[in-house]
Amino acid sequence: MSTNDNKVVSFEYELKDAATGEVLDSNVGKEPLEFVSGKGQIIPGLEQKLVQMSAGQKAEINVPADEGYGQINPEAVQTLPREQFAGIDLQEGMMLYGQGENGQTVQVVVKSFDDNSVVVDFNHPLAGRDLIFDVLVLDIRDATQSEKDSGVVGGSEESCGCGTGCGCD
Repeated sequence: MSTNDNKVVSFEYELKDAATGEVLDSNVGKEPLEFVSGKGQIIPGLEQKLVQMSAGQKAEINVPADEGYGQINPEAVQTLPREQFAGIDLQEGMMLYGQGENGQTVQVVVKSFDDNSVVVDFNHPLAGRDLIFDVLVLDIRDATQSEKDSGVVGGSEESCGCGTGCGCD
């Protein structure tokens, strides 16, 4: 375990494509992103740099594809029977969510479709892209025991921390 593990890091970011400079996402002026370090909750290339920073510090963090969402895997593009998409008004480029082999939620992008089949891409939409994060670290603190155990920021011993009363603990 690293000495930087089990820290709660709170930060703002603007995410850009390194090749084009296009802004892909931002939480600036919104709720900060928070994570417990060492739990694999954010991409490795970003986490490695954030845990070395201090509260109030700004930085531009370059994350190559291999340290972000990985390279594009051609085998992750699959053709599935159209029947599996019954009742869905398909559009090229739309994102769909389903259940993977191990019960986990998976995201796919519809690449193309016809009357018989649908081509979907299981790669993360940012796979194969080098990224730039402009970040401002708002706070870094030691995680509570509950946060260490659950990986949920702000969680308590009695709750999962989701705040919905869902009973998921």
